Amino acid sequence: MTGRVVVIGVGNSFRRDDGAGPAVVEAVRFRVPDGTQLAASDGEPGRMISLWNRHDHVVIVEVVHARPSRPGRLHHVSAERVAGLAGRRGSTHALGLAETVALATVLDRMPCSLVVHAVEGGDFTFGTGLSAPVAAALPRLIHRVTRTACDAHLLLRNRSR
Repeated sequence: MTGRVVVIGVGNSFRRDDGAGPAVVEAVRFRVPDGTQLAASDGEPGRMISLWNRHDHVVIVEVVHARPSRPGRLHHVSAERVAGLAGRRGSTHALGLAETVALATVLDRMPCSLVVHAVEGGDFTFGTGLSAPVAAALPRLIHRVTRTACDAHLLLRNRSR
């Protein structure tokens, strides 16, 4: 069985910078190859895991808290690094991506590959619209997500030959 390329934007568009993940998913809609699965998620582990299969290449777009904080700074994290962050507070969600990866591993539901592209947020108050630093970082984040999705499609195409 061949996999799919799945891009998941994690966040809440009504919590200012937390809406960056879903905003990126909308922005890449016409930039990624046909057949790319696009989804928005609130980050709840069970719902996240239901969005992918074991043979998929998953790209997650997330907003993170960092200390010291530099809103707009971009991060690229592998699944292995995410798994090592379990129990640390870096997500805007009750259970973070590290816990999702840990659960998927225990359930044997990890995808073929998982890459996280994250942006540091600064404003998580109620409301819509991104802060200026996060909005300024969006074009670079969109480019990175698009490139990762295109590379994953190439891998799938080469494996099917």
